[in-house]
Amino acid sequence: MALPMINLLLVDDQNAYRNGLAELLSLEPDLSVVGQAENGEKAITLTAAHQPDVILMDVRMPICNGVEATRVIHQRYPWIRILVLSTFDEDEYIWQSLQFGALGYLLKSTPASQLADAIRVLSQGCSQLGPTIAPKVFAQLNPVQVVQDGGADGLLSEREQDVVKLLGQGKNNKEIAQALHLSQGTVRNHISRILSELGLRDRTQAALWAQKHL
Repeated sequence: MALPMINLLLVDDQNAYRNGLAELLSLEPDLSVVGQAENGEKAITLTAAHQPDVILMDVRMPICNGVEATRVIHQRYPWIRILVLSTFDEDEYIWQSLQFGALGYLLKSTPASQLADAIRVLSQGCSQLGPTIAPKVFAQLNPVQVVQDGGADGLLSEREQDVVKLLGQGKNNKEIAQALHLSQGTVRNHISRILSELGLRDRTQAALWAQKHL
C-alpha cells in the first residue's frame, strides 16, 4: 500500500544546502518538495501558493527570519506543520520557534534518513525534538509541583488529562473538541485550568509536559 504523499516547503538562505536537501528528500517515495524559499518573506508567499503539509524552516535568514515567518504562517495556516531545521541550538531560538507554532526542532546535522522519518511523524501532528534540543526545552518547564509529583495524579482531572494528552499530540482546540465531544469553549477552559494547575505559561509548555509525563 502506497504511503500518502507529504508536500514539503524548504526554507533556507543557503542555496547549496537547500538544493542538496531537496535532492535527498526527493529520493523518498512519499516526500515531494513543492517549493523552496531563501528567506521568511518568500516562505510566507509560497506557503499561501502551495499550502504544503510540512515546512522545513531555517532560523537565521535575511529580510525575515525563520522565527517571524513561523509566527505568521502558524497564525494564518495553523494546520501546516513547521519543523525548524537549524545549525543553532541556542535556547532563545528553540523556545521562540516552539512558542510561535513550530512543532519540532532539529539540527542540520540530523542524518537524511532520520529527517525523513521526523517529517513523517510531524505530518501526523506529533512533535520532534533533536537529542540535544529536548533537554533544553524540558529545562524551561516550570518545575514546581510537576517535578515533585512526577505526573498528573492529584493535579488534573481525568478529562483534563485527556485534553493535555491531545495537546501533546499537536492537536488544536477544534481537533480536541471533536475527539472528546466537547465545545471549543470548554476545551479552552480546560486548557486554562491545566496551565494554572501545572504552573505552565502556554499550550506549548503543556504539550511538551504531556509528552514527558503522560
